[in-house]
Amino acid sequence: MNYLQKFYDQAFHWLITFGPKIIIAIIVLIIGQWILRLVNRWLKRVMETRKINASVKTFLANLLAVMFQVLLIMLLMQILGIGMTLFATLIAGFSVAAGLALSGTLQNFASGVLILLLRPYKVGDNIITQGQEGSVSSIQLFYTVILTFDNKTVIVPNSKLSNEIILNLSRQGKRRVDIELKFKYNNEYEKIKEIITVAFSSLNNILKEPALRIGISKLDADNYSVIINTWIPAHGFEDGRLLINEKLMSELRKAGLIGAS
Repeated sequence: MNYLQKFYDQAFHWLITFGPKIIIAIIVLIIGQWILRLVNRWLKRVMETRKINASVKTFLANLLAVMFQVLLIMLLMQILGIGMTLFATLIAGFSVAAGLALSGTLQNFASGVLILLLRPYKVGDNIITQGQEGSVSSIQLFYTVILTFDNKTVIVPNSKLSNEIILNLSRQGKRRVDIELKFKYNNEYEKIKEIITVAFSSLNNILKEPALRIGISKLDADNYSVIINTWIPAHGFEDGRLLINEKLMSELRKAGLIGAS
């Protein structure tokens, strides 16, 4: 009987001591989960409004959820009076080990997040990087996939792209074609300019703005150079440049300005 009374006394003492803490911890847990759901919904609305990449949205939502859960667990441990020294030591040790083992991978991951947030390029852009030129076919958290114009798939780690120069060839929507032609002095410049102007007016892929520019770029002892600057859409640049060259050669040959010596 004395043992039973002692057990009841200890149970009552434990209930009086820890009961309020447990009730408070349960209430904090419920409120914390409710706040987390509210914050997640708010974050999703903000990211949808700013049109953030789907991969980044998922990552940020999961990261926020994990961080909030860890903070909530630490708060509950503090309320219950559980020592956090060992817990904090284990987390710190694991973080250091994981950081050393995955330093390169984490760098690619961080770079991928920055690329998706800052958008130096997007899927469909034509870029030059790491000696490769092609169209961006996919942007992942760890790497970017580029499809070159000769149909090679190039996979570039994102850390390389975030720390190196990237030439975005299509971001402005248009590109300039520069052509330089040499003529003998017995060929009148005004006639050449007229032929070139007529030739370009019949091309459908030439943009009206900025306007076509034709001028004499250089004077040599035996000949002079005519420079042509025209603008075409960035996508399909190479095809457009080839059509321009073909049309120019045809019209200048008809006029007798080029041909066999």
